[in-house]
Amino acid sequence: MHNLHISAECYPAAKAGGLGDVVGSLPKYLNRSGTKSSVIIPFYETEWILERETEAIFEGKAPYGHREFSFSIVKVVDVDPGFDLYLAQIPGRFDRPGIYSDPLSGYAYWDEMDRSFNFQIAVLEWMSSMANSPSIVHCHDHHTALVPFMMSQCNRYERLQKIPTLLTIHNGEYQGRYAKDNYRRLPAFNLEALGLLDWDGELNALASGIKCAWRVTTVSEGYLDELMQDCHGLEKLLRDEKEKMAGLINGIDTEVWNPETDPWLDENFGRESVKTGKQANKNAICLEFDLDPNRPLFAFIGRLVGEKGADHLPALIRNVLEAEQDVSFLILGTGDPELEEILRELNGRHTGYVNTRLEYNEALAHRIYASADFLLMPSRVEPCGLNQMYAMRYGTVPIVRATGGLADTVRDRSEKGGYGFLFDELSLPETMTALLRAVQFYEKRSAFTRNRKKLMGLDFSWDVAAGRYKDLYRDLEGASPASRKAGS
Repeated sequence: MHNLHISAECYPAAKAGGLGDVVGSLPKYLNRSGTKSSVIIPFYETEWILERETEAIFEGKAPYGHREFSFSIVKVVDVDPGFDLYLAQIPGRFDRPGIYSDPLSGYAYWDEMDRSFNFQIAVLEWMSSMANSPSIVHCHDHHTALVPFMMSQCNRYERLQKIPTLLTIHNGEYQGRYAKDNYRRLPAFNLEALGLLDWDGELNALASGIKCAWRVTTVSEGYLDELMQDCHGLEKLLRDEKEKMAGLINGIDTEVWNPETDPWLDENFGRESVKTGKQANKNAICLEFDLDPNRPLFAFIGRLVGEKGADHLPALIRNVLEAEQDVSFLILGTGDPELEEILRELNGRHTGYVNTRLEYNEALAHRIYASADFLLMPSRVEPCGLNQMYAMRYGTVPIVRATGGLADTVRDRSEKGGYGFLFDELSLPETMTALLRAVQFYEKRSAFTRNRKKLMGLDFSWDVAAGRYKDLYRDLEGASPASRKAGS
């Protein structure tokens, strides 16, 4: 068995969020379990990719509407991320900074659709040339969700029709919605299949993937349930296709996220040394960010957008400090420019209690997980969530809204065996209550230390999650096109 993962992100080559972490970990753990897995992403001009030595694998031209575009497929050969990593070079599409947007302006690239379409077509051209095609094609999110349609419907890719396809929905907020007449840009297909691209009068890439993929997964059971109730118009489609859907919780790479060996920490530590180890890291971070290491430290790490509940942070912080709670806040992330400015002002107004680093910084994220006492995740939407798992791996207590994967992975301390803090509604009273409960728990030093050890002993590794995917791949390999539900 050989499965090929097609994705817009893959750590460490290109990462904007959790998608990159998943695609950078799952194939590695699958390979270790005996299931050969490889990955292909676009050739972005990220620092990591530009430093790599590559080997040319395939060159070609492909139709795109009434024109053609040239591309090449190269393989990374100077490092081993745990799987074969391929990059699709498409001149004029990905040879620029940023993954989805211009890092200088913050705005998405104007040709987002063309980039996505060209990438998927290039991958299929390469697959069509292979002497030994993959056993399974695993697509990730809307950026690659047209692959199942093109494999099953485009005349040019007829030889790929019998290869099973799996689509994983990491985030149903983004669907790849375009004017319907853009179907003309795809390689020729029987127009009777046009309905497989259409949803609500538009070409909807995610909807097409849900219809055409042999199986569909989401990144947690809770998120699958939520999508069937609210997926920005795709609820009925998801319910109609529920027989081929499954919710599989993600894992984390416990080699990358290991406080005993993490090279970015100021001091490494394990379960038995968690108290002194975390204090050493906290002392270093607080010194760097002008915070008092004797106060409980609350951290937020992630995109500063409404989806993550980041717009809720300023009011929460103001109210906590105005209530004269002796706590500190540290925020790492980038996103909404207006929110960034509000956080800068908050930082200036509450010097010594609040500090921010408005950037993406992988090394600093590791240090904050190791230093913080609590991680705040007030997400409006959280399909799976990895940050809470990273936090627990480093003995940091999660304070999360009970949604999606957060509700699946965090158990409230009020329950038997609980170890975190949950709240139901994204409201100031509920979030304040959860935070004040956490402050009270922090004061119970012995119980707090025991809880840290418990968190570090929880198993959120990819060993477990990869096993579930391996079982799904086995089922797909024995299936046939007639056994899947094509949709309409």
